[in-house]
Amino acid sequence: MSRAFTELIALSRSSRHVNRQQGLLPVRESYVRPQICAQCALNIRRWRRQGPIPPSPPHRPFSTYPALFKKGGKAAREEKSSTSPTSAKGNAGGTATDDPFDFTTLEADIASAVERLKNNLSRLRAGGRFNPEVLENLRVQPDKSSNQTVKLSDVAQVIPKGRVVQIMVGEKDHIKPITTAIQSSTLSLTPQADPTGTNPLLLLINIPPPTAESRKAVVDEASKAGEKAGTSLRDARGKQQKKLRALQVAKSARPDDLKKAGTLMEKVVEKGTGEVKRIVDSARKVLESG
Repeated sequence: MSRAFTELIALSRSSRHVNRQQGLLPVRESYVRPQICAQCALNIRRWRRQGPIPPSPPHRPFSTYPALFKKGGKAAREEKSSTSPTSAKGNAGGTATDDPFDFTTLEADIASAVERLKNNLSRLRAGGRFNPEVLENLRVQPDKSSNQTVKLSDVAQVIPKGRVVQIMVGEKDHIKPITTAIQSSTLSLTPQADPTGTNPLLLLINIPPPTAESRKAVVDEASKAGEKAGTSLRDARGKQQKKLRALQVAKSARPDDLKKAGTLMEKVVEKGTGEVKRIVDSARKVLESG
């Protein structure tokens, strides 16, 4: 309303000025102020004191906010890890890791577990008889002034002969450290010097005959070795399952192929489990009958 009123006054003044120039109004005609109410006059004086009306502020555009995403679960984390730069760099060029039917790693892990099982069982002699490798792996401290230890096989030679094990020591100073290492072990063995006295570097160890307790203990060790191999096979299976899961999340393989790969994976693991069981059962029979 204030702007309209101000424009009305300006228009009235400009029209009278034009009329006066054109001779429509006498020059000496007195200016007649339009009649306004007291309130309007008060408002006009107030606007004049305040000065010109400030311009209106520019329009502010609507603010835009990023979309809110739902917190990802396990599948989203696996997808993120599968699409990370390191994994993308390792799988660049369509390597064999993108193939759900690639069981190279699984077969290698199973073969490694079977080989470790065979090595562990080979150290268990039939009937609980003594295994020379146990002596060879003992740690010996040649120098008392140093904490450095070496294998017994590095300073002596172990020669089994029936129920007697001969130890040929390389140096005379190593006889006492080797004797101490054997006596302080859990083998319950006592080395003796050469009774003939012809060779001062020779130590003899008499191996006691196997008993029922020793046979049972060695059979239990074979069972523990088989359980350890089974655990290794389960770990290899879990690693392969994780790989198939990553391919499923990344949608880099068809669902039918993933299903077939899972079935083939179970067959590979089942074959390895059967081989482990066969090896352990065979070793148990030999150990019990020895």
